[in-house]
Amino acid sequence: MIKPLTLLATAVMAAGGLGFGTVADTRFDSGADCLWAGGAHPQGSQVVAGGSAFTCGSDAAGPHWYRGGAAGGSTVPNPGADANPAGRFSAGAREPGTDYDDYCVGDQLVPGVGDVFEAVPTSGGLLWKSAGPVSQWTFDPGVVQPKTSTRSSGMCLDGQLL
Repeated sequence: MIKPLTLLATAVMAAGGLGFGTVADTRFDSGADCLWAGGAHPQGSQVVAGGSAFTCGSDAAGPHWYRGGAAGGSTVPNPGADANPAGRFSAGAREPGTDYDDYCVGDQLVPGVGDVFEAVPTSGGLLWKSAGPVSQWTFDPGVVQPKTSTRSSGMCLDGQLL
């Protein structure tokens, strides 16, 4: 005769446990590659960009770049935060700002070239979020940092970039 507790234990095991697993167990493939400027990099690999080393790992939202210590010249392309990062970068990647990141406060232009931007997950995918001043980014030899935006405050009207 099979005891009720044995039946319960068998049913729980067949169903995959009691449901106490982590979110990470069901929400993403922890083996997914990280993206940097459209290039895929396997979990555990390291790239260098802007004077910092980044290691491909994962978190509850999926592939994620973890910033480490200082490192030499870039080993990956750095186009700048010039378009939506979704499908091109994984969360945690950083890029220097570009005109793409310009915004207005009232009638004043805030140029994107003054900041470094990090790809952060949102409910709709990824977006570039300011992560600090561009002085945190080391430009490779021969790469000229844009000093100003090609836009002007005349393109701002009531907080909207025209």
